[in-house]
Amino acid sequence: MQIWMIPANPLIYNHAKFFDDYGYVDWKQRLKFEVGDIVYLYCSKPFQKVMYKTEVIKESMPFSECTEDIDYWTNPDDYETSKSYMRARLKLLGRADREELSIEYLKDNGLNAAPQKGVKVPDNLAEYMDKYFELESPNMIYPESDIPENYHEGAVTTITVNKYERNPLARKKCIEYHGCECSVCGLSFEKMYGDLGKGFIHVHHIVPLNQIKEDYEVDYKTDLIPVCPNCHAMLHRKLNNEYYSVDELKSIVKRNFE
Repeated sequence: MQIWMIPANPLIYNHAKFFDDYGYVDWKQRLKFEVGDIVYLYCSKPFQKVMYKTEVIKESMPFSECTEDIDYWTNPDDYETSKSYMRARLKLLGRADREELSIEYLKDNGLNAAPQKGVKVPDNLAEYMDKYFELESPNMIYPESDIPENYHEGAVTTITVNKYERNPLARKKCIEYHGCECSVCGLSFEKMYGDLGKGFIHVHHIVPLNQIKEDYEVDYKTDLIPVCPNCHAMLHRKLNNEYYSVDELKSIVKRNFE
C-alpha cells in the first residue's frame, strides 16, 4: 500500500459536494494508484490544508465507467477535457478542518511544499495527519461546499444524529468573527489544553437546517456561533420533544454553576 497526497482546487471542481452526494469521487489519475492506496486531498486556496482522507477502490477507469459529474465543474470546458483522462475512484474515509493540517504545520512535519501534483507521503507525516482526523467526531465534520461571497447551506442527512452540510469558509469566518470560546459555557480549548486545543471548536447553526427545509444564505455573524462539543450536543438534544435555544441552554449552565 502506498500513501499519497494530491492537490484539490475547490474553485475548479466541487469535490466536496460530490463526496456528499456519492461518498467517493472519480479523480483524474496521473499517478500509479493501486487499489488499497490511501490518498489525502490537499485543498488549495482559500483553505490551504489537508481536508480529506480517501482510499483507492478502483483505478484506471475510462470515462464511460465514471459517475457523471458535469454539474460539479465550474467551467464546462474543463469537464469536456476531463473525458479523455483515466480516473481512479477515491472512497471517502474521513474529513477534517483543522489548523494543524494547514500547510505550515504540514511543512513542519515532513512536507516539502504545498503539492502542485501528487506526491508520496512519508509514514511520519501520515501518522501526524491521522491524529487530527481521529480527533474529529464523524457527526460534527464540516466539509467544503461552494465558495461564493454568500455562504449557502444545504440539506439534511440522517445518521446517528442529524449531520448537516457545512461550508468551512462560513465556519472560518464565524470563528474569525466570534472567536474560539464556547458561546454557551465559555470554554476555551486553548486555555484548557494549550497548543493541543488551539483552534478547536464546533460551529452551531442557531436556526437548525431541518427547520428551514430549503437552501438559504447563511450570515456567519448572526446564524453561526462557536460552541464546545458538549454544548453542541445539548443544543441538538430534545427534552419533551423540544430543542433548547442557545440562551436557554446558557441559562441552565449559569444556574447550575452559580
